[in-house]
Amino acid sequence: MRRTNTAKWLENYNRWQIKVQKNGERRTFTCSTPGRTGQRLCNAKADAWLDDNITDTSARIDRLFADYIDMLKETTSKSNWIKADAFGRNWILPTIGRRKVSDLNEQHLQNIINKAYAKGLAKKTLTNLRATLLSFIKYCRKRKATTLLPENITIPKGARSAQKVILQPDHLAVLFSVSTTMKRGKRLPDPLIYAYRFQVLTGLRPGELLGLRWQDIRGSEVFVCRSLNAYHEITTGKNENAVRHFFLSPTAAHILDQQRAQADGDRVFGEVDPQTYRRAWQRYCAANEIPQTTPYEMRHTFISIAKNLSEGQIRPLVGHSKNMDTFGVYGHELRGELQQTAQQIDNLFTEILAKQ
Repeated sequence: MRRTNTAKWLENYNRWQIKVQKNGERRTFTCSTPGRTGQRLCNAKADAWLDDNITDTSARIDRLFADYIDMLKETTSKSNWIKADAFGRNWILPTIGRRKVSDLNEQHLQNIINKAYAKGLAKKTLTNLRATLLSFIKYCRKRKATTLLPENITIPKGARSAQKVILQPDHLAVLFSVSTTMKRGKRLPDPLIYAYRFQVLTGLRPGELLGLRWQDIRGSEVFVCRSLNAYHEITTGKNENAVRHFFLSPTAAHILDQQRAQADGDRVFGEVDPQTYRRAWQRYCAANEIPQTTPYEMRHTFISIAKNLSEGQIRPLVGHSKNMDTFGVYGHELRGELQQTAQQIDNLFTEILAKQ
């Protein structure tokens, strides 16, 4: 239903006011913001009620966001809702938390992004903040609190991607030749050495590596179908592209055989959580004069080494494409190509290590 009138300024009350009617019910909406901005806001309140049967226009953002987080707790993993909650506490609620949802517009959301950018947040973090904002507004629309449909929330062009650190060839040579670490002042065998090597050779995310089970290894094929997050939750992975399938290179297969000889459980690399894995890797780096890197940067190392392969070859390995796991449909056609890719990856690593 479309309104035929517009908000009028009430001088005696210092506010805009509009009266509208729908299905025999009359409603009055007001706004104390002076000028044409206030008139637009007042009209928007009336339009929201008329057009979409909006029933919760007086709700404040902080209350709605708390409900949104409660919804996420019921429908997603802890690692996901904790990130959204942190964005809310640090960026969203300090800026718009006390506003009524009926007063919210697209510029308010853009201001949140702009403030975070001014504080130096990396492009990826800004992108995740934007995704949280859009998800929250979608939640508000579903519960009939707003009709806002932001279309032009942008990341400032000056936003920079965080610099990725990778292992250099001499560091790789150490990784594949030294199997010990330092613990309590003693040099001891590192029980996770094959995990480090396997991750570099395959480009698996840390959670995917630690979630890998022996049942996922079928001959020389690896099926990535779960991930272990920082809260000890088993998930299906980072996104819908994470489930995938690839062939082992000869070197990766050899590393896996070595791990199998010392393994004693269902999980390939034992009952290790991401924090323990990260600390062990950083201890190994310190013990062997490798610059401090994160486990995720071992994945970046793999991608950097494989960068000269075609996009189609890299996709099934790293899980970045919407059409990532085509094995179920095109398995027979892809099998030879995937085996060829595995051999090319092996050749690249062999060439790098041979030069050291």
